[in-house]
Amino acid sequence: MNRSYLMSLLLSGALVLATVQLRAQWDFKTDYFKIHVSNNGFITSMKNITVQPNREFSPADRPSPLMRLYDGAKQVYYEPVNASYKAAEKLLTLTYSNGSVARILIAPKKKYLRLQLQSLTKRETIEAIQWGSYHTNITNLMGEIIGVARDTSARINYAIGMLALNDNTLGGQATTVGDAAPFQYIIHTPDARRFPLPDSLHEGQVFSLGGNGISDVAFYAHKEPWYRILYGDAAQVDKAGRISISYQSRDRSKRREVFFSLIPHMAANIPNHIDVQPLPGVDYIGSSVALWGSPDSTALMDVIRNIVLAEKLPYPTINGKWIKDPAAFVPDALTAGNLNDSIIAYTSRLGFKAISLYDQGFLRANRGNKGYIDGLNFERTPIKMTAGNLSHKAFSALAAKQGILIGRTPITNALAPGTLDASPVPSDSLCYQQKRLLAKSISATDTIIIVDDPRYLEEIASWEGHCENLNMIKIGKELIHYMGVSDKPPYRLLHVKRGYWKTTPAAHPAGDTLYKLQVTVNYGYDGVIPNMELQDEIAKHFADVCNINGIAYYDFDGQEFLFNTGHGYYGAKRFFRKMFERAAATGVPYIRFTGATLSEGSWHYQSIWNVGGGKNLYDAETREWGSTTSQGKDLRDVTYSNFFPVGMGGNFPVKKNSTVEQYEHVQAISVGVGTTYSLTLNQKDVESCPQKEAIFSVIRTWEDARAANAFPRWLKAQLSDPAKSWRLEAGKDKNTWVLYQMIGGTKTQPIVLKRAKGYE
Repeated sequence: MNRSYLMSLLLSGALVLATVQLRAQWDFKTDYFKIHVSNNGFITSMKNITVQPNREFSPADRPSPLMRLYDGAKQVYYEPVNASYKAAEKLLTLTYSNGSVARILIAPKKKYLRLQLQSLTKRETIEAIQWGSYHTNITNLMGEIIGVARDTSARINYAIGMLALNDNTLGGQATTVGDAAPFQYIIHTPDARRFPLPDSLHEGQVFSLGGNGISDVAFYAHKEPWYRILYGDAAQVDKAGRISISYQSRDRSKRREVFFSLIPHMAANIPNHIDVQPLPGVDYIGSSVALWGSPDSTALMDVIRNIVLAEKLPYPTINGKWIKDPAAFVPDALTAGNLNDSIIAYTSRLGFKAISLYDQGFLRANRGNKGYIDGLNFERTPIKMTAGNLSHKAFSALAAKQGILIGRTPITNALAPGTLDASPVPSDSLCYQQKRLLAKSISATDTIIIVDDPRYLEEIASWEGHCENLNMIKIGKELIHYMGVSDKPPYRLLHVKRGYWKTTPAAHPAGDTLYKLQVTVNYGYDGVIPNMELQDEIAKHFADVCNINGIAYYDFDGQEFLFNTGHGYYGAKRFFRKMFERAAATGVPYIRFTGATLSEGSWHYQSIWNVGGGKNLYDAETREWGSTTSQGKDLRDVTYSNFFPVGMGGNFPVKKNSTVEQYEHVQAISVGVGTTYSLTLNQKDVESCPQKEAIFSVIRTWEDARAANAFPRWLKAQLSDPAKSWRLEAGKDKNTWVLYQMIGGTKTQPIVLKRAKGYE
């Protein structure tokens, strides 16, 4: 054969092959967003297609793996090396560096891309899969709870994000220990021009929280805008401040051990080794996410709401409105003084929808009462009234006539001493950190307890606070307190106390199983943690409490205890799903709840986040977000970035010297930023206030206008400026209001506000 002819054939063949390879790349788009997937399974382009020319958000130097595989034993990721796509089946096949092959369904919708893992081969060592990280060039707001990168500027006005479409897909990376990201500060400025970083700091740098690791108020220790507190790991920043987003799903059917603390940087909260309970059938096959991009200004109500409804994700509503709708944000009443003659009337006049009976103390999770917290015949009457005290059921019936919910503060899943599942007969379904065997039998009085393996038994209970009084083991139906383990064989537990928490000491034969229990903290939160099946029952119990007693509001203190099983955000999702499903089945349409934290596991269900209070959150006198600590600033930045209402805590009590102007300001900030708060109402204090009637009227006027969605976006930006003062007055009918800026005590620049369509 002619050599030159042969060369031409080879060259033309190479050209054909190159052409095929170049064409083996695919575009997927929605109404607002388009991604480009390369032939090796990486996203190399993410564009805003609502503008011309299309704006690119994928960094040229950081292509994004569509999906990675995580080998937990080796602690390494495997990335895709080859991709093929069958358009008719909407099926993308990825081949990985370890030889695994994944089949992923990619279904473009009008407002999001639906990605779902169909199958995976050679998965024996693959503990988890990770969607992304998807890297962007956005440097503004990082939504680390739900996974979103936001540019809120008028020039860019775009956001890129993800949502999990099933419970076992969690916001964060596969490397996140215990599936709950460390609670810490990261350096990230939302605007490098306005808030340039000091030379001593760089983007992505991590710092510990403040304080001693015990007082939650002291955690918040940096008022500088570039100290960003983290409540999740679904978004990260690189050294250039660019934001990436990630979701992961884990095979929970296999035994694994984690070394976990939610606050690992602090001596009071050093990690513990946790033998994580296997959950048969809870796997990453079927993991699914919605990937979206859209104008930031309409992302929440246009795109995220659409995903939630289309995918049948949790969609709690109040008065017919989705709880994430800013027009549905509303403060609550918080009782003080334990006198409740007027609290329902106050709440109704203010336009609020819920009363937190905070002065009733903690509500314990106790299945022993079968949900009847005031007795089987409601004979206990803890709600103090001048005309005669009432049970929760009777009081809730009065509140319901005004369309008002009542509620209590539980310690989430903490099983306190003296409750059914804790003592004097502890459940066999308690969560444990470690499982060992008795090396030698013991009588009911022996304090020499020999164990087969001392590993990790020296660790003091829990990961939080390491409270010595909660350091205990369970053998059979007996709880035993101890402190430490000998360092030489035969290994024995030290400082043993038998029959702890009024359990019954008993003889135990050699070979009996010894469980080192997972626990909470003390300070009134004392309790043991249930395993996942018992936690399901506790969730149902709280729903039953609502159904039986007329309760529909919870302040879940100790909400972080839901992470203590080692299943992290999955544990939280599962708890709230079980509670809401049971509530719906028994006729409770909605449970409004706040709690000690906010996570990807609770985001869909949780209505508000009113944690803390007073000058730590928002100081109405100095007009700043936290005058004593940075808590107000920190929680504002977290919640706003994650499309969640900012909490101003238990605050702004109506007292003798309270004035109308104070509440005009509080309400302007609340509407402008998008906040809720719990208004502290002590009946004696309220009645001592000369301006009570005017204060109630002011708050009600603002709340009526907010519920009517009468404040446009541009105006909210002005209302959020604490330096400005405002006055809002009702208009000529129920559909209009007039807003004035107050300058030198004089009303100026009237703005007529109107009820928005669909908010009747």
